[in-house]
Amino acid sequence: RVFLRAINQYADMLNKKFLDQANFELQLWNNYFHLAVAFLTQESLQLENFSSAKRAKILNKYGDMRRQIGFEIRDMWYNLGQHKIKFIPEMVGPILEMTLIPETELRKATIPIFFDMMQCEFHSTRSFQMFENEIITKLDHEVEGGRGDEQYKVLFDKILLEHCRKHKYLAKTGETFVKLVVRLMERLLDYRTIMHDENKENRMSCTVNVL
Repeated sequence: RVFLRAINQYADMLNKKFLDQANFELQLWNNYFHLAVAFLTQESLQLENFSSAKRAKILNKYGDMRRQIGFEIRDMWYNLGQHKIKFIPEMVGPILEMTLIPETELRKATIPIFFDMMQCEFHSTRSFQMFENEIITKLDHEVEGGRGDEQYKVLFDKILLEHCRKHKYLAKTGETFVKLVVRLMERLLDYRTIMHDENKENRMSCTVNVL
């Protein structure tokens, strides 16, 4: 809780002193995002790994601090305005890590950041190739590391498709991208499940699908 308060003070200062065009500090903002995501993903806050009694006790006393800092990260991202493009594709990985935390409200609040990144890169370069390459690379790494699940895949699909379909220029390319990532996620999750299967044919089949 002490760290959370400190990070929020840091965020206030960034918004007040280092956001406008004349005083913008890329490194400070970078540090903020990396620090906040490291806080959110630390082992001691992953409540689903605790017994139900311990989880209830922590929630009762402190609430889910991951949700609190996650909403703050989301707001800080949107505060960046025209500076957002400076954080693509570098910030895709940390944001992905945050959205993969198995907390539904946090996921719903933060997955739309991906659409904002797509939109931002599209306005700058007329494509979102950098974002697309980065999320595919990072997703592979994260799922292999044990993160991600069926619910995440469904939410990712639903939320991003809704956003893309409302956009004049991203409707078609956005939908193709979402379908590609969801299909990749399906195969990666299958592969992770079957990795320890005794049946070599099953393992080979999943490997071929991923490739």
